[in-house]
Amino acid sequence: METLALFWHNFLFQPLLNALIWLYSNVAHNNMGWAVVWLTVCLRVILLPLNIISERNAVEHEVADQEAEIAIKAFKNDPVAQKDAFRRIMKKHRISPWAKTVMLLIQVLVLLLLYQVFVNGMSGMRLAKELYPFFDMPGRINNIFYGFDISQLHNSIWAGAAAIYLLLSIFIEHRKRTHWEQAQMFYLIIFPLFTFWALWLLPMVKSIFILTTMLFSDTVTTFRKFIFRPKKIEEIK
Repeated sequence: METLALFWHNFLFQPLLNALIWLYSNVAHNNMGWAVVWLTVCLRVILLPLNIISERNAVEHEVADQEAEIAIKAFKNDPVAQKDAFRRIMKKHRISPWAKTVMLLIQVLVLLLLYQVFVNGMSGMRLAKELYPFFDMPGRINNIFYGFDISQLHNSIWAGAAAIYLLLSIFIEHRKRTHWEQAQMFYLIIFPLFTFWALWLLPMVKSIFILTTMLFSDTVTTFRKFIFRPKKIEEIK
């Protein structure tokens, strides 16, 4: 347990805190809100290879869905042939969720670290203790981001912005759907509401991190739709 605590502090918490302070002093013009935005963007750039793999998997999913629809129409009176076609489609595409899973785990880890930083790491004495020797103390940390203190809990505006953005993203992603199942409507409504509630309970910095992450992901997805555009499938091969 002690080894795990040392690993968490020396290789995760302290490097992230120092990276945040460096961005605060050198890139974000002494604004911690923008430092968090830059930290999130840097993290997503580092994870971009995994992001690209995940987006290519999304293309494979779209192609597999097209082939599955064709299989249903082609073998609608032959359940055995239908199942055989499904097996061949799944074997052909071999879609693995590992890249997306790793990205999600890393983002959850950063969320936990940011929480620890803003709860325990920003006080003068603790910050002086945690900074590397070659970093200067930044003085009083400016946590005000467009009139809001990013270390404060129960911020309805930024938590609401993240939840509304998530709701719109889900709706736009499935805008071509002509029929919504009850479970899908439940996901469309409940997931953003749960997101709002969770972010409302946490420091506002989490809302900034989530919003920046979603904006970055949607930007990459938009480019993916132009670069890795799936081909229309006309027949089962």
